[in-house]
Amino acid sequence: MNIVLIGYMASGKSKIGVELAKMLNYTFQDLDNVIERGEDKTIKEIFSDSGELYFRKKEKEYLDLLVKNSSNTIISLGGGTPCYYDTMERLLANKEIKTVYLNVSIPVLVNRLNNEKSKRPLISHIKTDDLLMEFIGKHLFERASYYNMSEVKINANGKIEDIIEDILLQLF
Repeated sequence: MNIVLIGYMASGKSKIGVELAKMLNYTFQDLDNVIERGEDKTIKEIFSDSGELYFRKKEKEYLDLLVKNSSNTIISLGGGTPCYYDTMERLLANKEIKTVYLNVSIPVLVNRLNNEKSKRPLISHIKTDDLLMEFIGKHLFERASYYNMSEVKINANGKIEDIIEDILLQLF
Protein backbone atom coordinates (compact mmCIF):
# COMPACT_ATOMS: atom_id res chain seq x y z
CA MET A 1 0.00 0.00 0.00
CA ASN A 2 1.08 3.57 -0.73
CA ILE A 3 -0.01 6.46 1.46
CA VAL A 4 -0.44 9.83 -0.25
CA LEU A 5 -0.27 12.92 1.97
CA ILE A 6 -2.37 15.86 0.82
CA GLY A 7 -2.70 19.35 2.21
CA TYR A 8 -1.84 23.00 1.86
CA MET A 9 1.78 24.15 1.70
CA ALA A 10 3.37 24.00 5.17
CA SER A 11 0.79 21.53 6.44
CA GLY A 12 3.63 19.19 7.40
CA LYS A 13 3.36 16.67 4.56
CA SER A 14 7.11 16.21 4.16
CA LYS A 15 8.01 16.26 7.84
CA ILE A 16 5.20 13.89 8.78
CA GLY A 17 5.86 11.76 5.70
CA VAL A 18 9.49 11.16 6.67
CA GLU A 19 8.57 10.14 10.22
CA LEU A 20 5.64 7.99 9.12
CA ALA A 21 7.85 6.21 6.58
CA LYS A 22 10.41 5.44 9.29
CA MET A 23 7.73 4.02 11.60
CA LEU A 24 6.21 1.83 8.89
CA ASN A 25 9.53 0.91 7.26
CA TYR A 26 8.25 2.50 4.04
CA THR A 27 10.07 4.61 1.47
CA PHE A 28 9.38 8.36 1.46
CA GLN A 29 9.02 10.41 -1.74
CA ASP A 30 8.31 14.13 -1.88
CA LEU A 31 6.77 14.85 -5.29
CA ASP A 32 8.37 18.31 -5.47
CA ASN A 33 11.82 16.77 -4.91
CA VAL A 34 11.13 14.14 -7.57
CA ILE A 35 10.19 16.90 -10.02
CA GLU A 36 13.27 18.98 -9.16
CA ARG A 37 15.57 15.99 -9.73
CA GLY A 38 13.84 15.04 -12.97
CA GLU A 39 13.84 18.57 -14.38
CA ASP A 40 17.22 19.53 -12.88
CA LYS A 41 15.67 22.80 -11.67
CA THR A 42 14.06 24.05 -8.48
CA ILE A 43 10.28 24.45 -8.37
CA LYS A 44 10.84 28.20 -8.21
CA GLU A 45 12.97 28.05 -11.41
CA ILE A 46 10.38 25.90 -13.20
CA PHE A 47 7.62 28.42 -12.31
CA SER A 48 9.85 31.33 -13.35
CA ASP A 49 11.14 29.79 -16.60
CA SER A 50 8.09 27.92 -17.85
CA GLY A 51 5.07 29.02 -15.82
CA GLU A 52 2.58 27.28 -13.57
CA LEU A 53 0.72 25.38 -16.31
CA TYR A 54 3.94 23.75 -17.51
CA PHE A 55 4.75 22.86 -13.89
CA ARG A 56 1.30 21.31 -13.36
CA LYS A 57 1.71 19.17 -16.49
CA LYS A 58 5.10 17.91 -15.28
CA GLU A 59 3.70 17.39 -11.79
CA LYS A 60 1.01 15.08 -13.22
CA GLU A 61 3.57 13.12 -15.28
CA TYR A 62 5.93 12.61 -12.34
CA LEU A 63 3.10 11.64 -9.99
CA ASP A 64 1.84 9.05 -12.48
CA LEU A 65 5.34 7.56 -12.73
CA LEU A 66 5.82 7.61 -8.98
CA VAL A 67 2.51 5.86 -8.28
CA LYS A 68 3.14 3.29 -11.00
CA ASN A 69 6.62 2.42 -9.72
CA SER A 70 6.04 2.54 -5.95
CA SER A 71 4.90 0.19 -3.24
CA ASN A 72 5.03 0.68 0.52
CA THR A 73 5.78 4.34 -0.08
CA ILE A 74 4.65 7.55 1.59
CA ILE A 75 4.18 10.15 -1.15
CA SER A 76 3.94 13.82 -0.22
CA LEU A 77 2.12 15.92 -2.82
CA GLY A 78 2.49 19.61 -3.47
CA GLY A 79 -0.34 21.73 -2.12
CA GLY A 80 -1.90 22.26 -5.54
CA THR A 81 -1.38 18.78 -6.95
CA PRO A 82 -4.81 17.37 -5.99
CA CYS A 83 -6.57 20.30 -7.66
CA TYR A 84 -5.36 19.78 -11.23
CA TYR A 85 -6.47 17.34 -13.91
CA ASP A 86 -8.26 14.32 -12.44
CA THR A 87 -5.62 13.66 -9.81
CA MET A 88 -7.92 12.96 -6.87
CA GLU A 89 -10.18 10.71 -8.90
CA ARG A 90 -7.17 8.68 -10.12
CA LEU A 91 -5.70 8.39 -6.61
CA LEU A 92 -9.03 7.34 -5.10
CA ALA A 93 -9.64 4.77 -7.85
CA ASN A 94 -6.30 3.07 -7.13
CA LYS A 95 -6.92 0.39 -4.49
CA GLU A 96 -3.19 0.35 -3.61
CA ILE A 97 -3.38 3.97 -2.36
CA LYS A 98 -4.78 5.58 0.78
CA THR A 99 -5.13 9.36 0.68
CA VAL A 100 -4.62 11.39 3.87
CA TYR A 101 -5.51 15.09 4.16
CA LEU A 102 -3.45 17.00 6.72
CA ASN A 103 -5.81 19.82 7.68
CA VAL A 104 -4.11 22.83 9.29
CA SER A 105 -5.77 26.06 10.43
CA ILE A 106 -5.07 29.32 8.61
CA PRO A 107 -3.31 31.03 11.57
CA VAL A 108 -0.96 28.05 11.96
CA LEU A 109 -0.22 28.08 8.21
CA VAL A 110 0.53 31.82 8.29
CA ASN A 111 2.92 31.28 11.18
CA ARG A 112 4.69 28.39 9.42
CA LEU A 113 4.89 30.13 6.05
CA ASN A 114 6.19 33.49 7.25
CA ASN A 115 9.83 32.37 7.17
CA GLU A 116 9.50 30.36 3.97
CA LYS A 117 7.98 32.89 1.57
CA SER A 118 11.09 33.20 -0.59
CA LYS A 119 11.03 29.44 -1.29
CA ARG A 120 7.34 29.42 -2.21
CA PRO A 121 6.59 30.88 -5.66
CA LEU A 122 2.87 31.32 -5.00
CA ILE A 123 3.38 33.52 -1.92
CA SER A 124 6.84 35.08 -2.39
CA HIS A 125 5.28 38.42 -3.36
CA ILE A 126 3.01 38.73 -0.27
CA LYS A 127 4.26 41.36 2.17
CA THR A 128 2.11 41.29 5.32
CA ASP A 129 0.57 38.67 7.62
CA ASP A 130 -2.92 40.01 6.90
CA LEU A 131 -2.41 39.65 3.15
CA LEU A 132 -0.94 36.19 3.63
CA MET A 133 -3.92 35.17 5.78
CA GLU A 134 -6.31 36.48 3.13
CA PHE A 135 -4.44 34.64 0.34
CA ILE A 136 -4.36 31.35 2.26
CA GLY A 137 -8.04 31.65 3.19
CA LYS A 138 -9.03 32.18 -0.46
CA HIS A 139 -6.75 29.39 -1.64
CA LEU A 140 -8.01 26.93 0.97
CA PHE A 141 -11.60 27.76 0.04
CA GLU A 142 -10.79 26.95 -3.60
CA ARG A 143 -8.91 23.74 -2.75
CA ALA A 144 -11.03 22.38 0.11
CA SER A 145 -13.34 20.31 -2.08
CA TYR A 146 -10.33 18.45 -3.51
CA TYR A 147 -8.57 17.99 -0.18
CA ASN A 148 -11.77 16.77 1.46
CA MET A 149 -12.11 13.96 -1.09
CA SER A 150 -9.29 12.22 0.83
CA GLU A 151 -10.17 8.95 2.52
CA VAL A 152 -8.63 10.04 5.82
CA LYS A 153 -8.79 13.57 7.26
CA ILE A 154 -6.42 14.54 10.09
CA ASN A 155 -6.27 17.68 12.22
CA ALA A 156 -2.58 18.52 11.75
CA ASN A 157 -2.30 21.57 14.01
CA GLY A 158 -0.63 19.67 16.84
CA LYS A 159 2.57 17.75 17.52
CA ILE A 160 3.97 15.40 14.88
CA GLU A 161 3.75 12.41 17.24
CA ASP A 162 0.02 12.98 17.79
CA ILE A 163 -0.65 13.51 14.09
CA ILE A 164 1.17 10.30 13.17
CA GLU A 165 -0.73 8.40 15.86
CA ASP A 166 -4.02 9.71 14.40
CA ILE A 167 -2.98 8.65 10.89
CA LEU A 168 -2.02 5.15 12.03
CA LEU A 169 -5.25 4.72 14.01
CA GLN A 170 -7.36 5.69 11.01
CA LEU A 171 -5.40 3.65 8.45
CA PHE A 172 -4.75 0.40 10.29
